[in-house]
Amino acid sequence: MPARRQGPRLWLKPAEKPSKTRTGKAAVWVIKDDDGVRIVTGCPKEDRPAAEVKLAEYIAAKHLPGREQDQDPRHILVTDVLLIYAKDKVPAFKRPDKTLQRLLQLGEWWAGRALSDVNGRACRTYTAWRCAQAWKSAKPDVTGVEPRMVQASGVRRELEDLRAAINYHRKEGYCRQVIEVPLPEKGASRERYLERDEAARLLHSMWRQREMQRRHRGVDAGQVLPTAKQSHRHLARFLLVGIYTGTRAAAICGAAFKPTPGAGWVDLERGVFHRKAIGAKATKKRQPAVRLPDRLLTHIRRWATIPRPDGTLPQFVVEWRNLPVREVNKGFATAVGNTGLGTDVTPHVLRHTCASWLMQRGANAWDAANYLGMTEAMLQRVYGHHAQDYQAGIAGGRAKARAAPGLHDIFSLHYHKDHDVEGAHARQVERLARHGIPLRSLRSRENVARIVRAA
Repeated sequence: MPARRQGPRLWLKPAEKPSKTRTGKAAVWVIKDDDGVRIVTGCPKEDRPAAEVKLAEYIAAKHLPGREQDQDPRHILVTDVLLIYAKDKVPAFKRPDKTLQRLLQLGEWWAGRALSDVNGRACRTYTAWRCAQAWKSAKPDVTGVEPRMVQASGVRRELEDLRAAINYHRKEGYCRQVIEVPLPEKGASRERYLERDEAARLLHSMWRQREMQRRHRGVDAGQVLPTAKQSHRHLARFLLVGIYTGTRAAAICGAAFKPTPGAGWVDLERGVFHRKAIGAKATKKRQPAVRLPDRLLTHIRRWATIPRPDGTLPQFVVEWRNLPVREVNKGFATAVGNTGLGTDVTPHVLRHTCASWLMQRGANAWDAANYLGMTEAMLQRVYGHHAQDYQAGIAGGRAKARAAPGLHDIFSLHYHKDHDVEGAHARQVERLARHGIPLRSLRSRENVARIVRAA
């Protein structure tokens, strides 16, 4: 009886120990296919995502899906729809590797199913199947920690890719029917944000953290001890930019010091953070340019002058080993674990923190919404309960009528413990003059002069 054909798949080739006649080789991912096909990806054991991208490229090159017009959905494979979408649309995405990983995950379950099989029952079955799986990065046998399971929100994101692929397939005229993809219910909005003491603890941990390594020689052989390498300094920069500006993680990681194709950049002279990458199309994830608070601008100007270990100047705001950081999820989770803040503190919590602090300090809703890159309605719906005058007429009489402070004054309040906006502004003017930084405030210079005289 012939062996069952398994199709293209990834296989981790074990490491080879060195011998007298040859050197050792590290474990590497290999693409295995039927008929004895073996293709070495060159990706080490720790870099499975890159191996999955190579597997997707191999599958796309091996199989050419049909592109006949006006086909019956019963004769169209879901995997063919995903392949067409991967070839035509995904390469233009900002992070195509992430999308390809999700498409591969979809193809694992939908393989052999026709487009007509996509319905509510099938999507619910797929959701249950995925939620019973652990994250691929989980290593319970190494860490001794219970693996983190796939959540319904992550499955919803995968089914959104399936829906986008099916809609593109139909718009190109390959299918004659409209296929709906039912999605799991959207989760509740997360309201977790950092208090000032929590942010200080996290920043202190990131700044002081030292890399741990196992000693192989000497009296300390076998022990895991700290080294002189400060492995989380780049996360401290990420944290400051995230709290001060509320910018999403990808835009922070891609921010350069000078105009760079395919990346956002910081205008160090004018103090403006251009969050949208040069040449990128505007999306619903708004990325407007934002004026940087003075204290953050001072930090970033200093970071741009600190040379790398090889003597060259950095090109990006957040770098790791002289290269821009693609994502900070793992390192950020490690820093949060060291601080004991809980697993609900993720990089996106910094955006919630910035929005919550702005509302707590009485910022004008329109200014805050444009500063964060969201609609005013979204700001009021998610963060409106943090406002100083929220239901003040019910809880304690009439709300006090006072002008909203400027955004720069708000951040000064947080980091200097000032209790009134005018006093904070006066001290801000003194600090800027002491450091030789030109005054940049949302208030007019006449008002600043009046406040300084009054102080």
